[in-house]
Amino acid sequence: MPQLIHAHLIKTHSFKILIYQNSPYILHIFFSSLPFSLYTPMELLYLLYLVPTLYACFLIWKMFDEKRDRECYILNYQCYKPPNDRMLGTEFCGKLIRRTENLGPSEYRFLLKAIVSSGIGEQTYAPRNIFEGREASPTLRDGIGEMEEFFHDSIGKLLAKSNVSPSEIDVLVVNISMLATVPSLSSRIINHYKMRHDVKVYNLAGMGCSASLISMDIVKSIFKTQRNKLALLITSESLSPNWYTGSDRSMILANCLFRSGGCAILLTNKRSLKDKAMLRLKCLVRTHHGAREEAYGCCIQQEDVEGRLGFHLGKTLPKAATRAFVDNLRVIAPKILPIRELLRFMFASLVKKINKNTNAPKSVASTGATKSPLNFRTGVDHFCLHTGGKAVIDGIGMSLDLSEYDLEPARMTLHRFGNTSASSLWYVLSYMEAKKRLKKGDAVFMISFGAGFKCNSCLWEVMKDLGDANVWDDCIDEYPPESLANPFMETYGWINEVDDPFTYEHLPEFLK
Repeated sequence: MPQLIHAHLIKTHSFKILIYQNSPYILHIFFSSLPFSLYTPMELLYLLYLVPTLYACFLIWKMFDEKRDRECYILNYQCYKPPNDRMLGTEFCGKLIRRTENLGPSEYRFLLKAIVSSGIGEQTYAPRNIFEGREASPTLRDGIGEMEEFFHDSIGKLLAKSNVSPSEIDVLVVNISMLATVPSLSSRIINHYKMRHDVKVYNLAGMGCSASLISMDIVKSIFKTQRNKLALLITSESLSPNWYTGSDRSMILANCLFRSGGCAILLTNKRSLKDKAMLRLKCLVRTHHGAREEAYGCCIQQEDVEGRLGFHLGKTLPKAATRAFVDNLRVIAPKILPIRELLRFMFASLVKKINKNTNAPKSVASTGATKSPLNFRTGVDHFCLHTGGKAVIDGIGMSLDLSEYDLEPARMTLHRFGNTSASSLWYVLSYMEAKKRLKKGDAVFMISFGAGFKCNSCLWEVMKDLGDANVWDDCIDEYPPESLANPFMETYGWINEVDDPFTYEHLPEFLK
């Protein structure tokens, strides 16, 4: 037996190992539970294979364990319902239009047609300065006050019902597209709720109606690199300083569509809070066509020929939206649809290419939208659509071959709350929840559009049966109504029959 220069005895539960100094490998393995010792090279070879194998298994387990901490869950959300004294009724809208300067008979008829066909009802909300008659001369305080009223209401309710303290928030993301202040709106939230000094803050502006999912992408990216975090996402739009007072039709249209609203959302990647989560983010895709001049200029804030600031909605908007939508679907479809549907699509495409004699006409909607060859219902249970207007909802419905049941949440949200910009998706989701449509395991597909031009979409998995009425608590039983007919035509239809509306002998008293 070779001379033992120096040895250490290492004890384990099952064996003892003698390590010999100046030896590049283990010479002997003694199993304490066996009456004999193993010295053959085969056992040594097994050991050499065992160590890296166990290490590889450890790395694989660690990778899956870390992946579970990278999930993005929604714990709760709270939409904003302004007080009733900010509600836009038919008569007040007539007064508001009447006091707008530089409008002639043709502009009045255009506004009547736009409002009647918009899909918006009589219970939407506007900023306070409009009710005070100061829409033509807004102040900075008007914009800040509008946002703070939303912040203090929705964030407070969200934290209270989630039983979360402001000091527990690790990440704050705020997106308000058309109002930038110093200090930022996010700083005002931190000051009001006295959040921690090390809270990570992201303040977005100018991102348009699709900013909500852009903010969600920021949170998702943070959750991939940092464990056990709570994030607060704030999404809204400030209308106080952005009411257009000119006569350019492409800018007047924005006054007919956009309304006050907002939403506060609490998210986490904490594994311990998984059982309390409402939704889990499965995938998110962003498409940006800003490099195309036609798409870039179709939806833009600018001044008219008389220097009045407004939001221009161009005639090329439907075409730009369709292109962005198609490109976005091309990327997200393989992520959310089952293999059988993708194989069916590939087979159908192959047959179509082979059969050159087939000239089937395309199904085209009035908006120019083309029906998708993919059946998105095979991978999606609910469709949460951006409430950009009746034409937008109709176009998406045609493209994805959706039923009226699928479109109902978006139509009802547009009717009740209008287009609340980036927060509109959450009002639609809230309608689904109030109607108790969302069951555990369901897949919810969100689609939004925004200036730039952008199309963003994502897929959520419902983690438990949901049924909170949120901002629909006082009216959900009334929806859907028997008719969505807008009362504007009944009240103001006479404008189409006269040359000068304000020389009309039967002019309503409240317009005189």
